[in-house]
Amino acid sequence: MPSRKQRKRREKERRHDYEYVYVDDEGHEVDAAEVDEVEEEKPAKRTRVAATTATTQTKPKTTPAKKGTTKGKAAAAANVRPVPPPSWRRVMKRGLIFAPFMLLAIALLGRGLSWPARILETLWLLVLFVPFSYMIDRMMYRRYLRQIGEDPPARQRRA
Repeated sequence: MPSRKQRKRREKERRHDYEYVYVDDEGHEVDAAEVDEVEEEKPAKRTRVAATTATTQTKPKTTPAKKGTTKGKAAAAANVRPVPPPSWRRVMKRGLIFAPFMLLAIALLGRGLSWPARILETLWLLVLFVPFSYMIDRMMYRRYLRQIGEDPPARQRRA
């Protein structure tokens, strides 16, 4: 017995009238009318990618070509959430936000430590956390720049 998800999917396939999608050698979608005329002359030039009709109940073995799947970098860049450039000020604020949580975790886990030792451990964690957080921000910013098609800033060497 099919699951509820399978039944709904099957009902959806029956509701919608799917049509044949043809793709030529260059990867462009072609109307079925043009393909019928061309198939009589050159059947090897055009290939049928997928076919599902309203009366067909079995799924095709190949996946259908969907319109709008070939997006350029500009279209992909429009869907990307902007990432601000890394800054030490933002990282320090983040460290101040996480410092009480780190102190709480050390207080709960380090029961044998005195309070000055717990505070010292928290400061040690912050010394590790802040530069690591900056490196993560820098990595995410560079990844964002590559996604939108810009070059990441070149590394500056100190003299």
